[in-house]
Amino acid sequence: MAVGGKLAAISYFCKCRSSFLQFDRYKILQPAMQATPKVFISYAWESEELKEWVKSFATELRNNGIDAILDQWELAPGKQVPQFMESAIRDNQFVFVICTPTYQSKSNERIGGVGYENNMMTAELLNNPHTLKFIPILKSGDSSSSIPTWLSGRYYIDLSTPEHYKVNFEDVLATVFNARIVAPKLGAVPERFRHSTSVNQIATRSPSSEDKIRIVGIVADEVTQPLNDGTAGSALYKVPFQLSRRPEYEWNVLFVQAFDYPSEFSTMHRSGIASVSGDKIYLDGTTVEEVEQYHKRTLKLAVEKANQKYFETLNARRHKEEQAALLREQHKANVAEVSKRLNFDDE
Repeated sequence: MAVGGKLAAISYFCKCRSSFLQFDRYKILQPAMQATPKVFISYAWESEELKEWVKSFATELRNNGIDAILDQWELAPGKQVPQFMESAIRDNQFVFVICTPTYQSKSNERIGGVGYENNMMTAELLNNPHTLKFIPILKSGDSSSSIPTWLSGRYYIDLSTPEHYKVNFEDVLATVFNARIVAPKLGAVPERFRHSTSVNQIATRSPSSEDKIRIVGIVADEVTQPLNDGTAGSALYKVPFQLSRRPEYEWNVLFVQAFDYPSEFSTMHRSGIASVSGDKIYLDGTTVEEVEQYHKRTLKLAVEKANQKYFETLNARRHKEEQAALLREQHKANVAEVSKRLNFDDE
């Protein structure tokens, strides 16, 4: 890549994220950052029009208190271009990636300056995959044709039209200054739903018969059809069973373990066919006749075992929390007692 007029092949990134909200819509904001935020803008020098757009975008960022770093202002003849790109990506808080079809092509193919920058950015993402540092800004095209593969799936800010720019530039500022809408205060559970038994309520007392999960019966309308194509197992199908309530995830795991390795079973028992989804148990690879003759007993044993183990887990957790609370109270009482005895005015 040549420096000077030939620098058009170099691309630079900038950082951001999108919510499509304007500041005047923000009701409660987290405190703004104290230090001046710094962003680096990465883009492809594909046209004079885009270069001017990026410069105008960077100028507006600076007018709003954001230290935007732009190659057009930083590079000079004789300056090390790779060193500039490396430090700009490494040292700035955000990198705004100006996404266009040309940028995507150079990024995915690792061509020129864009490709060089992408190598550094993807390496940083590999070490910190949850970073919000690299934020795509859609300038032209759509997300599928303009956003590089390594940024696909990330929330982007659409500045592709004057209308989108006017609305979504506020989201750029909200992202950089860490301004977020605070969730409304949590209200009370509606009266009509308060009869439901929560896990915390169960954990604070001995479980009753209403707390325990039980099988209500087969959901006949959801029993699937067998293939019956002559192949092994083609006469089998999936049978769903309605539960008395939706169990928690821990219960689901305990049930499947209990069904796969029951305390007693027949020669027709099949491990690996049981699963739980929502408020139903599924046996995938059986028949209703087999359920009636063989699996009914195993299902009941597995549900009983899952209930037992689940409530044992809840009780152990409750006991542990009670012991921790007792220790905290004892420590607090001891501190108060010793504090009363201490007298710093005596000889």
